[in-house]
Formats: sequence, structure tokens, C-alpha cells
Amino acid sequence: MLGAPFGERLVAAGRTRGRLCVGIDPHAHLLSAWGLEDSVEGLERFTMACVEAFADTAALVKPQVAFFERFGSRGFAVLERALADLREAGCLTVADAKRGDIGSTMAGYADAWLSDTSPLCADSVTVSPYLGVGALRPVFDLAEKTGRGVFVLAATSNPEAVALQATTDGEGRTVAQRVVDECATINASAHPGGYGNIGVVVGATLATPPRLASLSGPVLLPGVGAQGAGASDVAKIMREAPELGFANVSRSVLQAGPNVEKLREAVLNQVAEFG
Repeated sequence: MLGAPFGERLVAAGRTRGRLCVGIDPHAHLLSAWGLEDSVEGLERFTMACVEAFADTAALVKPQVAFFERFGSRGFAVLERALADLREAGCLTVADAKRGDIGSTMAGYADAWLSDTSPLCADSVTVSPYLGVGALRPVFDLAEKTGRGVFVLAATSNPEAVALQATTDGEGRTVAQRVVDECATINASAHPGGYGNIGVVVGATLATPPRLASLSGPVLLPGVGAQGAGASDVAKIMREAPELGFANVSRSVLQAGPNVEKLREAVLNQVAEFG
């Protein structure tokens, strides 16, 4: 158990480091741009440079699990080291795994990413609610037990999602709004009057985002920087609870690599814009 709920710890980190989430996305194109081989060795050099640059500059760091998973067990070993090093440095992390299933399988995913004893343990994890928000109960329960966090995909920034997530239910709510509302109910029950462990992902590029006033949990906002959204878009979406909104940047920072100091400078420049 980590003490304060994840939401409270993330808000505190945002006050001291700025409200920014920085991605570690070692895909093949970026490895090449950094002059690295598309191999485990290249993956490790890329990742460790990011850890060194981000550990004391970003409030939240988000390794994209897929780019480690494609190298199998050796890739996961690099991810384990990165998560451990960031944790030791006092930097909060979110494993961008986007897991979603039911029953004991979801419980297994919860253990993998949020259990104290797991080598892949992160401060939070992204999950998909499209088997039903209620199916995610095992990860919500473990997050509550350990003081870790969960970011539920609600209204994502990719264009393919709009037709599904903007669909309305029998009560006139969009699917995205229903996801937010169900997460808000969980936070209100577990942490009345405070910040809870359950957050959502809402694309900063969206013209009509879901209402977030009652969530009382953190919001991860992808789509800024290279995808076109800016600080004003983030501020508009988070106008009722700005302290809970964390702009997610990746390419606009990672293009500064492989030099660690330039990466660090890129983070601080983004913090000045979004923090």
C-alpha cells in the first residue's frame, strides 16, 4: 500500500513538476532516427536515455508496452528495469498496456501491472472498458488496495473511435460519457470529497469531449503536440478541474533525442507550456 490515493499523489506531482505526461515510445522509426538498431540493444539504449532525462523532470512517464512486448521476454526485462529506475527516482509511471478482459483474466492483468510483487509493477495502468466498465472491477479493486491508479479509455483521440464512443445509449449519454460517469461513481464511493484512483483518457483534439466535472480523478490527454492540440485545448477540456489534467506528449519530446540534456530541455519546455 502506497498511502495516499494515486489521484492525490499525481496532483501533488503536478504541482511541483508541472502537469505533463511524457511517453517512452521506442518504435522502429524513432530508434532509427536516434541512430540505433531495431533490436533489444537499441531498445535498451533508447529507454535508459529517456529514463535519465525524464525521471526528475516529468510528473508522469508513460512507457508504451507494445514497443517492449514485440521483443518478447528481453523487451519486458528492459521495461521492468525502466519502471524500477523511475520508481526509485520518485517519478510516477503509467504502463500504457490498454488491457481489458473479464473475471480471472482481468485479475491476472491487474496483478501484472499493479501488484506490489510484480516485476512489471507501475504506479498506474491504462485499460479498455469495451467489455463493460464493470468487467474492470479486479483492476479497480487492486488499485484501491495498493494506492495505485487506473486510466480508463473514455474518448480517445484516434479518428476511428469517434463513431463508437459518440454513440448514445438509451439515456441519451454517449458511450464516452457513460464510461466517465461510471468511473466518477467509483471514485465518489471510495474517496468522497477527495481525488480517487480511477482516471480516464480523453483526447485533447476532441471538439466535443465528455463532461469531467464529477470525475474527481486524473485525466490523461493525448493528442497534444505532434497531433495538433495545444495548451488552450487542454485548458478548455479541464476548465472545471485543471489540476487533474495531464497533457500527454511523446513525439514532440522524443524527437530531441538521443542527447539526454536535449531531451530534458524538451520536457522542461513542454512543462512551461502545459504545466
